[in-house]
Amino acid sequence: MPLGELGSRVKNGLIRSVKGAGDVTETTVKTVSSTVVTALRGTKDVATELTRLTSDVIQGALEAAQEVGTSAGSVVKGAAIAVVQGVGEVATVTAGVLSDTVRAAIKGTREVGADVGTTARNAAEGAITATKGLTISLTDAATGVATGAIRGAREVGGDLGTTAKDAMRGTINGAREVGGDVLQTIHGTSRGLVKGTAEVGGDVVAVARSSVEGAIAAAKDVGIQASDAASAAATGAIHGARDVSEATAKSVAQALDTTIGGVKVVAKSPFKKDEKGEGTGGGQIGPGS
Repeated sequence: MPLGELGSRVKNGLIRSVKGAGDVTETTVKTVSSTVVTALRGTKDVATELTRLTSDVIQGALEAAQEVGTSAGSVVKGAAIAVVQGVGEVATVTAGVLSDTVRAAIKGTREVGADVGTTARNAAEGAITATKGLTISLTDAATGVATGAIRGAREVGGDLGTTAKDAMRGTINGAREVGGDVLQTIHGTSRGLVKGTAEVGGDVVAVARSSVEGAIAAAKDVGIQASDAASAAATGAIHGARDVSEATAKSVAQALDTTIGGVKVVAKSPFKKDEKGEGTGGGQIGPGS
């Protein structure tokens, strides 16, 4: 898909400003923000235009990164931050907005041949980072980001399991950056990954396992116990599966009642289907619960 007018403006602006910049992410945010805000203020329906706008912005940012030889990951993260902050200036940032932002970011990779998993990780990190100071809870934000990552990966033919691991790493890094509750973030991310996978007809059990693997792998980087990360991820996955059906929840619980990456996974009782996922629950849950 040819680069649109907005993407071209972003690309040209980044080519001028990013080359040689000390902090590529910060420079990208500054360069892209005003362009995004202007575009959003000129549209009647932010929700309708957001996917197209974000995809074009990310494509332009990635093309600029390739042309000047700078970090594609930092550019994607900065562009995602700029988009979410831009929406926050003209409308309310919801889980749906974050989902659409990450989904569109991944779609933007298709045009430039960028790696889907890397884009998912950096877009997820940027989207979570951008929620600092907003009214949306970190759990809801993580769920929205994760759902968008899965939808975007499906649309461009990316591997859902790999995307799940990368999205988990991204949301965890974003939570750490803003000083948020990492375990709540892991729970919300895992829930969103499983729900999103069910929505696109993917392998829910495989993605649930991948979400736990991603949480365990990232745990040491943020100073939390691998067992706690695994528990939060497993609980979120079962919670997300229960949003789909009790049968799906049972299948996920059975699959996760094992040792993953050398860590014994012990999920906690997820909330009932009609309750919000603001925590990781109480007692343990196994395949027979």
